[in-house]
Amino acid sequence: MAIGGAHNHAASRRRALAGRSGWAGLIHNRRVFAIAVFASLGGLLYGYNQGVFSGVLSMTSFDNRMASAVNDSTTKGWLVSILELGAWFGVLVTGYLADKLSRKYTIVLAVCVFCIGVIVQTSAQGPSSIYGGRWTTGMGVGSLSMAVPLYNAELAPPEVRGSLVALQQLAITFGIMVSFWIDFGTNYIGGTGQGQSEAAWRIPLALQLVPAIVLGIGILFMPFSPRWLINNGRDDEALQVLSSARNLPIDSDLVQIEFLEIKAQYLFEKELSETKYPQYQDGSWSSGFKLGMHDYFSLLLTRSLFYRVAIGTLTMFFQQWTGVNAILYYAPFIFQDLGLVGSKNSLLATGVVGIVMFLATIPAVIWVDKVGRKPVLVSGAFIMAACHIIVAVLTGLFHNSWDTHRVAGWVACVFVWIFAMAFGYSWGPCAWILVAEIWPLSVRGKGISIAASSNWMNNFIVGQVTPTMLNKINFGTFVFFGAFSFAGGLFIMFFVPETKNLTLEEMDELFGSEGLAVADQERQAAIEKRIGLDNYGFVSDEVREHLEKTDDGSFKA
Repeated sequence: MAIGGAHNHAASRRRALAGRSGWAGLIHNRRVFAIAVFASLGGLLYGYNQGVFSGVLSMTSFDNRMASAVNDSTTKGWLVSILELGAWFGVLVTGYLADKLSRKYTIVLAVCVFCIGVIVQTSAQGPSSIYGGRWTTGMGVGSLSMAVPLYNAELAPPEVRGSLVALQQLAITFGIMVSFWIDFGTNYIGGTGQGQSEAAWRIPLALQLVPAIVLGIGILFMPFSPRWLINNGRDDEALQVLSSARNLPIDSDLVQIEFLEIKAQYLFEKELSETKYPQYQDGSWSSGFKLGMHDYFSLLLTRSLFYRVAIGTLTMFFQQWTGVNAILYYAPFIFQDLGLVGSKNSLLATGVVGIVMFLATIPAVIWVDKVGRKPVLVSGAFIMAACHIIVAVLTGLFHNSWDTHRVAGWVACVFVWIFAMAFGYSWGPCAWILVAEIWPLSVRGKGISIAASSNWMNNFIVGQVTPTMLNKINFGTFVFFGAFSFAGGLFIMFFVPETKNLTLEEMDELFGSEGLAVADQERQAAIEKRIGLDNYGFVSDEVREHLEKTDDGSFKA
């Protein structure tokens, strides 16, 4: 949707009043920063769950208990990937729930489902309980993977939105790192051989309950998304949330402009819906459901929305086919294949993957709003592709003689670690930032759910095929993932626009709209005038140059 002149003037005024990006912006927006950090416990659950199972799979006591599933590459693939299938289902359902229940209560519900799955896995006596528990846990993880970045994106001001959404990936990598080292420690309970206690794998699985319960209870004390509040007619609450989150009075220009921009977008979409579907405006459940289905259809049938669907789903497709989760799930076995003999050495090398990925994500949180999404994604993709190819060459040359080529084995391990660093600063955080910010308010929950479902379905496929690929084509696995990493970089370079420093409401202008009619433009202008958005005037570049900059990075006249 091309936005009207009044909105352009107000947007210029808002940008003049806005604070810095980066670390200074996070400190200036410390309230919303703290809320986003807490909400990102959902990412911690996601990451810990991803990482913990790779170590559990290689433990002797788990192998003894679940031998019928672990000793066959096909069933082992299902043991890992059934979580992703559950997450795919969970994230699709969450698109509807996030709009109906709110982003906040959807997180609570997801935590409850997650905890049920963890309890079933921790008490498992056979493979069937692991399958069922991981499916249930997956539904919770999938829902959190969508609801948390959606919640953070809608609370964030545009100048630090990328950083706040990237916090989820930082939490994911922290969870992966912690899980690897917990696996390394509990692996010694009862010894690493046949006498190993089952507590070695039950304890790391059970520990997931601690952050889950903290998140589920704590999120109840966090604010609702202001955009969800406006979408549900709770304007006064939305103003209060924006005022508190921005640490400014309700009547400040910055709060008022942001509120009115969101309100104008909501009213435009509401009036458009009333014009298109007058038969579904009675407020009943059935009419609401039918409107929701029309929203889903509009994502496929409206050109500008389908463009966003393509960007969201393909970005998540390429994120998974970089091979990152193949490395996370099967890292101990990969390091053994690269010549690190013994579970201790392979788990130690796997733990380093978690550390370097976590540390590499920190710069993304601080600088992604300054550098932009595209340069980060493109550079990360090409570095990952190079790492895959180097590991493939070394494996092809020395896979039958690692014991006499120890240096080559360690070089290959180093490039796996470099791969983890590249993913940590680029596709890990930036893919989620991109898919959380490109949608209009009316279909944001549904749009993110479709994009996130692409993540989990491809995650599922990668988990399924990787054991067989490692067995059948060996080093060709790395060539395969390297080619997809390179293709992902080209996709971002040529087909994805830059979204940094734009409000969520300005994304329609960036992505275009399909034949916005004169009548629609007039409706938009009338709405802006009616709610007073045109009262906030244009700030020229000359005036902006004379604005006095405060110590915290914001602007004042």
